[in-house]
Amino acid sequence: MFEKILVLCTGNICRSPMAEALLRHQLETLGRKAEVRSAGVGALRDYPADAPAQELMRARGLDISAHRARQVTPELARWADLILVMESRQREAMIDIDPAARGKTYLLGHWIKREVPDPYQQPATVYDQALGLIDESLASWMKKL
Repeated sequence: MFEKILVLCTGNICRSPMAEALLRHQLETLGRKAEVRSAGVGALRDYPADAPAQELMRARGLDISAHRARQVTPELARWADLILVMESRQREAMIDIDPAARGKTYLLGHWIKREVPDPYQQPATVYDQALGLIDESLASWMKKL
């Protein structure tokens, strides 16, 4: 079992905070002990989660209002047992930041063979679609974790 999971996207204000909150909640619900964090490969440092992302999580009873974006670092990558990214280019960026992360960095949608496109500054329907892909991807990972 992975005990330390890092979820990455680009800015760390939309996809990865939602995935972090959902994965943490799902693991806690199953009684599994794991620490989940998120960051961005090009983080909008100290920005809160984007309002549509907060609204979607609030609708599920999860509060991400305290979230503040942070940049992934080699130290944070080394902390993680597993790193999940939204897009292939983020995997490459992670490997550029810390080549040692290559063997533990996977697409969140690895098992469903999908990427999760960035909904930032898009209509609410695009956030809904991204969240649907995050849900589907997490469901496939939960079978493996």
